[in-house]
Amino acid sequence: MKRENVVGRANVEDTPELEAYYRSLEGEALGALWNVANEIEPWYPQPKSVPTLWKWKKVEPFVRRAPELGSAEKAARRVVMLVNPGRKEWSAAVGLLYTGVQVMNPGEFTSAHRHQASALRFVMEGRGAYTVVDGERMTLGARDFVLTPNGTWHDHGVEADGTQCVWQDGLDIPLMNSLDANFYEVHPKIVQTPAPLSRENWSKPYSPVFLYKWDESYKALKKQQTFDYSNPVTGGPVMPTMGARLELVKTDMKPLRHTGSVIYQVATGRGWSEVGDQRFEWEEKDIFCVPAWTRYRHGAAGEAVLFSFHDIPAMKALGLYREEN
Repeated sequence: MKRENVVGRANVEDTPELEAYYRSLEGEALGALWNVANEIEPWYPQPKSVPTLWKWKKVEPFVRRAPELGSAEKAARRVVMLVNPGRKEWSAAVGLLYTGVQVMNPGEFTSAHRHQASALRFVMEGRGAYTVVDGERMTLGARDFVLTPNGTWHDHGVEADGTQCVWQDGLDIPLMNSLDANFYEVHPKIVQTPAPLSRENWSKPYSPVFLYKWDESYKALKKQQTFDYSNPVTGGPVMPTMGARLELVKTDMKPLRHTGSVIYQVATGRGWSEVGDQRFEWEEKDIFCVPAWTRYRHGAAGEAVLFSFHDIPAMKALGLYREEN
């Protein structure tokens, strides 16, 4: 038991009689709240995730080798996961967010499927990649951002005349599993038959825009320093549980912390981030995470652009969002 000598906090001294009482409780699938109260009700968030930097120079060899060891068909999704040392039990990169780097060779494709988890993708490199979401086919280029919202059928691949393509996947799989709300289905056909998707009277809880092209997004970013990918119907986040942003880093920013976890990828440039008590020096394609309620700031000598996705929409929807400079 974590005891605290503060009024209103558990501070029960162990005795032989209490220890026997605790053993009796356990035998009946019961427990004493005061033994765990201070731990499960902390004064402020105590994330198990730790600030982590995944250098692309170290990740890349594993990504490149994956196609040699297994086919895209048998792997279903050939992805090198980024696993936080403090969240291995959830296969999470930070908090309740999952991320990984997927690689596909020319002519390869994944079978169509859908799941309860919301998903997004930021293309890192390559030519000829495509995604089909609820029948709508989209061609992807470097630094494009694409959605596969929860419940949508999707499959993707690389054209035969394309190049090896690499992208970062982001999903809220750990959140869905923690809520015992996850589902997964395979499409009755191996791949979908492409067909235009109607946006008339759009009322779905996610953006009707599935593909956000880099050139347009970067142009908007240059005007306002930060660019939040948004749902044009509501002006809110692209999906109910996850949002995404581009951030132009030129000079030191003020330290910030907030509820909600963030995963960053360096879209362009070089710079640094202080996350908790760690300093990360980063360059293009590096990925790093900021656990909830961890103070952080970024800086760069020249222009650098950070792409990020986060679970702040879920925090706000539940009335749990808080930030502090």
